[in-house]
Formats: sequence, C-alpha cells, structure tokens
Amino acid sequence: MLTTRVWRAVVLLIGLTTAAHAQPAAVRIVALGASNTEGFGVSTWEAYPARLQELLKARSIDAQVVNAGLSGDTTAGMLARLDAFLLDGTHLLILQPGTNDARYGLASETSGNVAKIKARLDERGIKLIVIDNAFLGTLPDTEMQQDGIHYTPAGYAILAERLLPRVLAELGR
Repeated sequence: MLTTRVWRAVVLLIGLTTAAHAQPAAVRIVALGASNTEGFGVSTWEAYPARLQELLKARSIDAQVVNAGLSGDTTAGMLARLDAFLLDGTHLLILQPGTNDARYGLASETSGNVAKIKARLDERGIKLIVIDNAFLGTLPDTEMQQDGIHYTPAGYAILAERLLPRVLAELGR
C-alpha cells in the first residue's frame, strides 16, 4: 500500500504534467498603462483587465487579459516595458497613456511615444485600442475614489463593460 507521502508526490506530478501541457488562451490581450490600468486602490480581480477577461469568458471567448499597469508610469516607461509583455500570440494591446506625462512635465513626449508603441505593434500584427482621457471622462463621477483620479470597483467594472464592444470589434467577434 502506498504511503500518504507517495500519493502526494503522484498527485503533484500529475498536476505539474497537466499544467505543463495546458493550452494557452486562444486570445491574448495586454492592458498596458498606469494606475487606472493597474487598478490603484482596488484588488487585482477588481481592476478593469480582470473584469474584461470575465466578460469575454462569459461570451465563451477563451481570453487571457494580462494586466501590465504600473502606477505612476509614463508613456516612455510603457514603451520601455512593451516588449516584455508582447509574447507570441498577443492579439491586442489596450493602451491607457494616462496623465503622468503631463504631471512630470513630459507632455510633449506623449504622442511620439504612443506612435512608437503603435509602430512596434504594427510590425508584429498586434491591434491597438487607446483609452484616452476623454473615454475615461465618460465614466460616472460617482464611481471615483476620494482622490478623484482612480475608480471604485464598480467604476472599473463599468470601464470593462464599455471597452468590451471595442475589444470584440478588434477581435472580429
């Protein structure tokens, strides 16, 4: 009779083998941006990338939405981090440039950095959605955190719902 320790090892090996052979998601989306992408002030699963992934799965779309948000990031920082997240099989990048460039006196660099990001995506056949401040401005003020910059969990859920049609269109669904 096998001991408990042996059974645990067998179960662990089966789990590792299954994980190693698991298929990647059919659709890979990267959300790159600053604090409102990261989900400042809320849990990881309440940020808009996780909410968007849930909405896609509810539509039977096997998608992985990678949250590449970093609070305080500038478009230069996003450009520098871009290649680390654009793995083979990435279909779409959602870019939220935010307002940090202006905050740090770098507003003149924003459009050039966004153009460079777009050029890298074009080279690889990756589609782009830009979440600009005008789009964020359509979210209800009642769903802002006290700082007036970041959203509540409900605000991030609304952002994901409003992004969904754009994402579906870019994915041809």
